[in-house]
Amino acid sequence: METAYTASSSLRLDASWIDYALVALFFAFVLGIGWAAKRRVSSSIDFFLSGRGLPAWVTGLAFVSANLGAVEIIGMSANGVQYGMQTMHYFWIGAIPAMIFLGIVMMPFYYGSKVRSVPEFMRRRFGTGAHLVNSLSFAIAQLLIAGVNLVLLAKVVNALLGWPLWVTLLVAAAIVLCYITLGGLSAAIYTEVLQFFVIVAGLAPLTIIGLNRVGGWGGLQDKVDDFQTHAWPAQELSGFDSPVLSVIGIVFGLGFVLSFGYWTTNFVEVQRAMASESLGAARKTPIIGAFPKMFVPFIVIVPGMIAGVLVSALQEGGDAEPNDALLYLMRDLLPNGLLGVAIAGLLAAFMAGMAANISAFNTVFSYDLWQSYVVKDREDGYYLKVGRWATVGATVIAVGTALIANNFGNIMDYLQTLFGFFNAPLFATFLLGMFWKRMTPHAGWSGLVAGTAAAIIFWAFSLGSDPLVDLPGQGTAFVAAGLAFVVDILVSVIVTSFTTPKQDEELVGFVKSVTPKAQLEDPEEKDMPWYRRTVPLGMLCLIMVIALNVIFH
Repeated sequence: METAYTASSSLRLDASWIDYALVALFFAFVLGIGWAAKRRVSSSIDFFLSGRGLPAWVTGLAFVSANLGAVEIIGMSANGVQYGMQTMHYFWIGAIPAMIFLGIVMMPFYYGSKVRSVPEFMRRRFGTGAHLVNSLSFAIAQLLIAGVNLVLLAKVVNALLGWPLWVTLLVAAAIVLCYITLGGLSAAIYTEVLQFFVIVAGLAPLTIIGLNRVGGWGGLQDKVDDFQTHAWPAQELSGFDSPVLSVIGIVFGLGFVLSFGYWTTNFVEVQRAMASESLGAARKTPIIGAFPKMFVPFIVIVPGMIAGVLVSALQEGGDAEPNDALLYLMRDLLPNGLLGVAIAGLLAAFMAGMAANISAFNTVFSYDLWQSYVVKDREDGYYLKVGRWATVGATVIAVGTALIANNFGNIMDYLQTLFGFFNAPLFATFLLGMFWKRMTPHAGWSGLVAGTAAAIIFWAFSLGSDPLVDLPGQGTAFVAAGLAFVVDILVSVIVTSFTTPKQDEELVGFVKSVTPKAQLEDPEEKDMPWYRRTVPLGMLCLIMVIALNVIFH
């Protein structure tokens, strides 16, 4: 297994002392933020939710940065090599609409109900059965995805220093462990804000210098396959031969089920909004994050396309993996100094992604598993200690799950599979539960289990040398997610018809039809200018992303 992490000499980056100094300076800032945030941690709410006192611009940038991990950067640049502009759908169709929906429609329920996590919302709406299923599946998913971040960092550090696997994993895990254990979510969020700017500063030069090298945007279009220059109908990405089925698969499978399932129910993202200082700030958090999110493809996907043109090892017959695209581009294009900034950007991306996974895991483990089912009714300080020990345990386990992630050539295939298993059925349950008061607690957990099982069974049919299901691209993940969503809905409706719902008074704050309108809105927003109000900001964001789809169709 060790050889999988050993970069060839041709990939080794020619870093100088300037590059090392810039990377060291970045790590010093990160650890300093963790130490400074430690002084603000006096309770479990401070540790897990930053005391619910952060402004919208901070949580908004942290919201997008938490998702802009090494998984996103390495995985999407790999997709850029393979699918070109079709990969834009993961952002413009597969993120922005769901982020707007989360801010306008769902955050009032999450924040207004004063729950401490998404699984806790599930418990108070559906009871312990659905809560336990959601908590366990979420915790497992975070450990697996944290391992993805670790294995990608291993590649970066190996290319830079030639360190062996075990050294890379231990050093990287120790750095994240230090600042999360010290400062909790506040340390993670403020570090993510810093990391956002470092990531942009590190990757933007790859796009600028790379486009100049290939003759501008027109030159790049001339040098890549024709299907890579158009976002639609994206048949290579979806795996469908029919353009109509491809569009339906992208819009429904990715744009609705996978996207809404991920962004609206994933506590990794929602936790940042929950740390906001007010309901208005919580609602604006994902929408503020959506504005930079829609332009991230230009510093992630476009460099992947450029690497496919300039790096011979990535072309047909070459021996490089698409996941290595950015490293090859950094090696070939960046002078010393800029190389150090780019390396710091990739390391920042890794730390943002893994820290987000770990900080969400320790909250769910401490509140939703340990406090709910193992040791109840202890003093607050006890659960603060549990959270810190959970951080240590999660970091150690993530080192092991890194080995699983290394078996996937394109890391996004691995991730979309996980999201189809866990997030798609969860979104179906939340959607029904928030808008249909008749839905019962029994329907909540049985729908989740049935939807997840359906996705796993369908995925199993795609395995082996002679699979029953054989869709190219990421079509298998899209169909599995759609199947999980539909099965969850059907099972939930059927079970509801045979079981007893909760009383209306138990559903206030959790179901729209029985919750007073005033409880779902921030009264202070009425007196604010339009550009500070949630709905106008969301509509502006939606118009901009539609325009991008038209321009790059």
